[in-house]
Amino acid sequence: MTHVARLAILPVLMVFTCAGMAQAQPVQNYPARAIRIVVPFPPGGTSDILSRTIGQKLTEEWGQQVITDNRPGAAGNIASDFVAKSKPDGYTLYINTVGTHAINPAIYAKLNFDPLKDFTNITNLVNLPSVLLVHPSVPARSVKELIALAKKRPGDLQYSSAGSGAQPHLTAEMFKSMTGVNILHVPYKGAGPQMIALISGETALTFATAPSGVPLAKNGQARVIGVTSAKRIPALPDVATINETVPGYVAVGWNGLAGPAAIPAPVLEKIHATVSKTVRMPDIRDKLIGLGAEPALSTSAEFTELIKSELVKWARVVKESGAKLD
Repeated sequence: MTHVARLAILPVLMVFTCAGMAQAQPVQNYPARAIRIVVPFPPGGTSDILSRTIGQKLTEEWGQQVITDNRPGAAGNIASDFVAKSKPDGYTLYINTVGTHAINPAIYAKLNFDPLKDFTNITNLVNLPSVLLVHPSVPARSVKELIALAKKRPGDLQYSSAGSGAQPHLTAEMFKSMTGVNILHVPYKGAGPQMIALISGETALTFATAPSGVPLAKNGQARVIGVTSAKRIPALPDVATINETVPGYVAVGWNGLAGPAAIPAPVLEKIHATVSKTVRMPDIRDKLIGLGAEPALSTSAEFTELIKSELVKWARVVKESGAKLD
């Protein structure tokens, strides 16, 4: 190659080199600005509690503000669609749930996103048993007594949910299917309004993820009469599982961390490492367990496999229960 030719291609090489550095620099310095964690429900629910709890620690670890961005609506589909279409640079993360990524695909005829292809599954965060709560005015003090009351007064008792097709709805429909009770569904827009409906007496009962329900039980605003896990939970050791009265009834959800598809591997690895470190911190771990959530960190691949299996499981629950959007 002649000297003149070398000089001719030098500017081209410099352009490619600078472009490569420009692409690598943001990855190397991640995070260089504020990060948002999108929550698919209003403030006050489990996803919101989890995002704010972890976000505060991530802010300290990274030295960048981590902000919770609540985007409720359509049982989480609005938030899922937003995240799926966001730039995959690691600055938009998502608290995905059993509802958004396993139940919704089974209960909605059409979604604007694919629960697997359109997301980077970073890690599961917690497994979430639910609790069966009743308003203090309801005379039932056990699952057995509630079933008897509901059969004595068919169609009279109403239960609130975080929205049609959301986890509390399906958990309740599964309970109806396995016990033969006739209780009426009243959907609300998120876990916060769902719980307000219960404690105000608008509805008689509800199924809520433990972090949303345990505080209400502990301060006397509602009475918890059962948990949906296979075994009793440390946060409520004296409360029987529903499984003890209704053999085979187990309904445990989860909350994980995801982002748009194709987050660069170095950014994914940094997020996973820092989030895992945060969830393992004794104060965070103790807080989650105290709320009834079980820390359940996983690799990205393990989390993807969990979602695949949950898609199959909840499709079966939807079909067998006959649950439909109201």
